[in-house]
Amino acid sequence: MLIIGIDPGISGSVCFFQDGKILQVIEMPTMIDGKKKKRQVNGSQIYNEILKRINEFEKQNVRVVIEQVSAMPGQGVTSMFNFGQSFGILKGICSAMQLPMYFVRPAKWKKHYNLINSDKDASRTRAIEIFPYFSSHLSKKKDSNKADAILIANFYYETYKIED
Repeated sequence: MLIIGIDPGISGSVCFFQDGKILQVIEMPTMIDGKKKKRQVNGSQIYNEILKRINEFEKQNVRVVIEQVSAMPGQGVTSMFNFGQSFGILKGICSAMQLPMYFVRPAKWKKHYNLINSDKDASRTRAIEIFPYFSSHLSKKKDSNKADAILIANFYYETYKIED
């Protein structure tokens, strides 16, 4: 069973996870959009990244777990629109690939790891504690998005105990 844990958004990450082990984590593929050089999610590259890793699996043996995001107080309209657009791109790609999708609210997976009301970097610390062999890939503070994707995938693995 391949679990693909996704922390959506421009600075998010995608974790490829199998049998309780991290196979690989990639930063969200992005591209420059327009004259203002704003970044946006590169849907075609996400498709390619997922496709090359699911080839050895039958679609019923793949689970895509996406953090279910919503508007947050204090965020601007433009940034929330962009965040929603990224979430929609991910849903669209997985739907077109006919991959089973599951959505998990941040509060649910963070509660599982006792991360409620902790700072963003706490997920990186928790991921290193659980997967010490992967710590060299989580050495920078900016790697907290990779840690989120790892914990989202592992949350599904631990919570839904998948039968092969």
